Amino acid sequence: MSMLLENIEVDTAPNPGAAIIWMHGLGADGNDFVPLVRELDLSGLAGIRFVFPHAGVMPVTINGGYEMRSWYDIVATDLTRREDESGLRASQSQIEALIAREKARGIPAERIVLAGFSQGCAMTLQTGLRHPERLAGMLCLSGYLPLADKAAAERHAASLATPIFMAHGSADPVVPMMRAEQSRDALQALGYQVEWHDYPMQHSLCGEEVDDIGAWLRRVLA
Repeated sequence: MSMLLENIEVDTAPNPGAAIIWMHGLGADGNDFVPLVRELDLSGLAGIRFVFPHAGVMPVTINGGYEMRSWYDIVATDLTRREDESGLRASQSQIEALIAREKARGIPAERIVLAGFSQGCAMTLQTGLRHPERLAGMLCLSGYLPLADKAAAERHAASLATPIFMAHGSADPVVPMMRAEQSRDALQALGYQVEWHDYPMQHSLCGEEVDDIGAWLRRVLA
């Protein structure tokens, strides 16, 4: 069993009854989305524990082998050619360990949201579709479905009841919106409930998106 990923925790109230495990993008770390906690409208919800893990450091092929925090290697700009399956699965196991820790601390799976931006979005789907219990939700920002050709065979039936929020920038130069739309369509074809949003932005977040995320979290964690 690998050691638990280093992470940052932010509780919105003592003794939280829900958890959001939020994965960062390539080259960032868990600090990246900590400020967002203050920006989200979580009114009416009981305490939430936000967990922001740091991915490990590895050489990333697309960046000339430069070492940085990354959930898996990226070989090509199209993101799907020669995917780093072993890296995806290793990080999936590490995220599962974080889910198990929250459950051990008294938060049931159906009160746990997986969230992520870019690479973190890919890890949210990689893990959430295969998790053997219904989760509270999968929050998928500016990313895509990895190992798409294996999703149908590997997804767990329990995950069909987990709602999915997908958001993307129409001018995203890193993960083209068409790639995200293909991911959305593939998930819907598998029977998932996907709430889709797109915004006139690049590979980032915007204020309207933050409002939409807050509204969705208030629904799935009500």
